[in-house]
Amino acid sequence: MRVGLLGIVISGLAIAFIASQIQLEAFGQALLKANYVYVIPCLLFLLLGLVARALRWRALLAERLPLLRVFSIMNVAYLVNGVLPLRLGEVARVFLMSQVEDGKVPPMRIISSIVVERLLDLLAVVLMVLVGLAFAPVPDELRAAGGVGAAMVTVGFCGLIVAAANRRWLHRLHDWLARGVPPLGRERLRVWLDQFLDGVAPLTQWRSALRLVGWTALSWSLSIVAGYFLMVAVFGAGDWLATALYIAAAAFAIAVPAVPGNLGTYEWSIVVALQALGYGDFSRLAAFALLVHAVNVLVHAATGVVGMFQEGVTLGQLQRGVRQMRGAKGEYAG
Repeated sequence: MRVGLLGIVISGLAIAFIASQIQLEAFGQALLKANYVYVIPCLLFLLLGLVARALRWRALLAERLPLLRVFSIMNVAYLVNGVLPLRLGEVARVFLMSQVEDGKVPPMRIISSIVVERLLDLLAVVLMVLVGLAFAPVPDELRAAGGVGAAMVTVGFCGLIVAAANRRWLHRLHDWLARGVPPLGRERLRVWLDQFLDGVAPLTQWRSALRLVGWTALSWSLSIVAGYFLMVAVFGAGDWLATALYIAAAAFAIAVPAVPGNLGTYEWSIVVALQALGYGDFSRLAAFALLVHAVNVLVHAATGVVGMFQEGVTLGQLQRGVRQMRGAKGEYAG
């Protein structure tokens, strides 16, 4: 509840700031004069990026499900993230996967696959930020902060891989902790730990790890190409560095508490990123940010609705499923 209220406040402040800075006439002219023909290739590359993400997730799930099924469930999760608060789409993803063939994939493995997915995406975003900061005219303090953030993400990522590759160490640590905290000695906790590490296991084998990194690189590269076309649509020309930086900024904004759909914070992050690169017309930047957000919402809404149809679920059923999964969280914890 508090996080939801915080999100409303943050989104409200972002929207109020943007509204106070734009000139409505210039804002409207920027949208009217945009060349929307370039939205078509943008949509195509965004869809291809989603396919690459589905291929990556399928690899994390040891290819136990057909690509179309994985693609549908992933898109439904993205849609739920856009219409429900607190990024409940990930919970919806676990719920939908738990319904597949009577739980063909263990829940903890699903959760770990999502964690690995997010870590891979975070590494990609951090890399884009570092590249952007290396060439953008920004303060040295900001470059240093980016470097520290990159180091923290890399250490966490490597730690997860080391843990998955040395499962016996974790088992010994679990047994040692269980002697002091008896509830930790429950056998199902060991089972859940192993299921979680199963989802990380592909990163411990160099071939599968390279494949996962490759799908990650491809998905973000396709997103950058799509974003480049949107820059051409509004500014008449694109810039690869600016595209990578504003996409990275928008990705970080999604993690900030906000209203469903990240309205306000999403646009504000894009405006700030492009201003750092010298794009100075605030009204035009705001129009561009709104277009970027609208196109992404359109793609996720369309693919999510199709995914719901293919999975045979309604939004109401998903909401109930999410509540059930959240209610079961205590069972996993205890």
